[in-house]
Amino acid sequence: MWSDPAVTRFIGGRPFTEEEVWARFLRYAGHWHVLGFGFWVVEECSTGRFAGEVGFANLKRDIQPSLDEYPELGWVLASEFHGRGYATEAVSAALDWGRVNLPAKTTACIIHPANAASLRVAEKCGFRKRCDAVYKGHSTVMFTREL
Repeated sequence: MWSDPAVTRFIGGRPFTEEEVWARFLRYAGHWHVLGFGFWVVEECSTGRFAGEVGFANLKRDIQPSLDEYPELGWVLASEFHGRGYATEAVSAALDWGRVNLPAKTTACIIHPANAASLRVAEKCGFRKRCDAVYKGHSTVMFTREL
């Protein structure tokens, strides 16, 4: 999934290397161990196939305004699962989990301004635009949502 240009065009702008994917995987495991939250695999119920990832993170991003006080919700789906409603379902399930298990009362997400599909998912799931921002030299839109 992370080597698919259709998936990464709005997440870093280029396919990830095997090394970068491995580091991401270890970061996911570390989140659960250190913070008690992290990412889950999204699986297609009817087939059991891997469809993507969804979860919460604290990435200590160098972005203003800071996201450090909020668990950041992220989601990504393999391109063959785009446009099928899985992201909205996965984000909704993660938010349900967060309401019960996270000490924070607010979550955040950042989305590339041209990523219309993710912008729609955020809107459908109750996120509201906080501000426009710049992350790693690229425009992004910052959203927050009460849990």
